[in-house]
Parts: sequence; C-alpha cells; structure tokens
Amino acid sequence: MHYTMNIAGLTRDLPLCRVTDDLYIGAFVIFGDPELTTAAAKALLKLAPEYDYMITAESKGIPLVHEMARLDGNRRYLLARKAPKLYMRDPLRVTVRSITTAAEQSLYLDGADVERIRGKRVLLVDDVISTGESLNALEALITEAGGQICGRMAILAEGDAQNRSDLIYLEKLPLFRADGTVIE
Repeated sequence: MHYTMNIAGLTRDLPLCRVTDDLYIGAFVIFGDPELTTAAAKALLKLAPEYDYMITAESKGIPLVHEMARLDGNRRYLLARKAPKLYMRDPLRVTVRSITTAAEQSLYLDGADVERIRGKRVLLVDDVISTGESLNALEALITEAGGQICGRMAILAEGDAQNRSDLIYLEKLPLFRADGTVIE
C-alpha cells in the first residue's frame, strides 16, 4: 500500500507503514532524493521568517536544513544530536519521544552552539511534524540556550500537527487505517 502526494511540485508515492494495528503512517524519506529535497527547501525558504540560524534534530531533517542553508547563501545551521559526541563541550540535553521511535530519546546541543544562538533568532526545521515531540525538544534546547524561536517549519504536517497555527508547512500528510484508508 502507498499514498500518492504532490510535494513542492513533485509527485511521490509514500509506502504505508504500521505503527499499531489500527494506525499506519505514510513513510516520507528525503534521504537519496535530492530533487525533492531541493524543491522542498526552495518552497520553505519562500515562506521562512527572518532568522539568524536554523536547527534540526539529527536524522531525516539534515538534508533539508543543509539544502535550505546552501540555497540561502551557505549559512551556518545547527544540529541537535541523538547522543553526545567527543567534540561537544558542555552539551545541553533534553528528552523526547516521537511517533516513529519506540523508546525515549535524548537530544544534545553542543555548548559552542549554545553560545552561538544566545539572543539570536532560531528557525526550527524538520521533514515531518506529527506529535510535535521532536519539535518540543528542539524548542526546549533553544529556550534553555537563550535563543529566540522565530518559526517552526516542515515539509509535511501529519495528524494533529495540521491544526497547529504556529507551524509553516508545505502539505498535509494524513494518518491511515490498516486497510489504507485515510483517517478523517
């Protein structure tokens, strides 16, 4: 089963993946799809508020935020990591649970990036926003670091995220039943 979508002028078939017996999601993966990544980055930049830095959580948001930064004059972007790395000094840590991960996870921000964003406008970027837990973790990192959240962006908003007035996104991604029908 799959769900066909038009995203930033491109058509993609998203495979439906089981979350529970009664809930399936459309798997949206931009890894390996530079055409879609570039098209989405261009479309999001047209909607973006003024910002000093962009940040994403480690994984699928990385190619998107990288391409947005490249298209916007090779600007520096930040990455919240899933584990502390040897190069990190005095990292900040917050905990997150997301619809696509079974266990609780932590996000870490390097202490140098904490200093970099203090008092600056930070744009939160992700590929898909669903429950908002990853976004909440990014918000906690930025707030604790003294940054000012100036916007929240994603390619797709899934489920209840579609009703959030504080999100900027390109398309709605529905949730699905086990038979592949859309949950209204």
